[in-house]
Amino acid sequence: MQWQDYIDELKRVKLLEPEEEQRLWRRFKAEGDEDARARLIESYQPLVFKQAMPFSRREDIFDIVQEGTIGLIEAVERYDYERGVAFSLYAVHRIRGRIYNFLQREGAADIACLDVESEPGELTPKEQLADPRPSVAFQAEQHELTGRLYQALERLPAKERTVLEGMFLNSQPAQDLAEGLQVSPSHVYRLQKKGIRRVRGMLSRFMQNW
Repeated sequence: MQWQDYIDELKRVKLLEPEEEQRLWRRFKAEGDEDARARLIESYQPLVFKQAMPFSRREDIFDIVQEGTIGLIEAVERYDYERGVAFSLYAVHRIRGRIYNFLQREGAADIACLDVESEPGELTPKEQLADPRPSVAFQAEQHELTGRLYQALERLPAKERTVLEGMFLNSQPAQDLAEGLQVSPSHVYRLQKKGIRRVRGMLSRFMQNW
């Protein structure tokens, strides 16, 4: 996938009305509705794009998007919609944390990208990378969750793992995955639901005590 293809896909994402979003959160958090969870992740993918945009000229831009998407998924899992805090404000910190931790690991040598202007009152990417925060505890938390998530993915049946990694980590369309697996798109969505249920089951006790 090319960067412009990714942008074109985002243009097709429909923003949620406040009432619809609240219904989705209730369906996911109270009823465990995986379709609602997937819809929330999809609708907030543009938030990942916004945080990744300053680095769009880097060759590893899709790795950056992938890291941001993992941060988004973590935010969806941990968000408490009953607290009244806007999800976008809650999620942006996890998305940024994932992206900047990745850039730190990679050296983050592209200074021009890091000097991009930010919103009033916010640190630029360069300032956030220079800042000694996030704390050691935060990084340990991220490392622990990531490790458990990948362990859960490795325990999935091969097709379910391929679908989850393709859709959530690599932003692959269901049609492309269906062609690669030689199945129908509807079967891809069934594999997605089964895989998510398995991963949630494997992570449920850890998330409750985290």
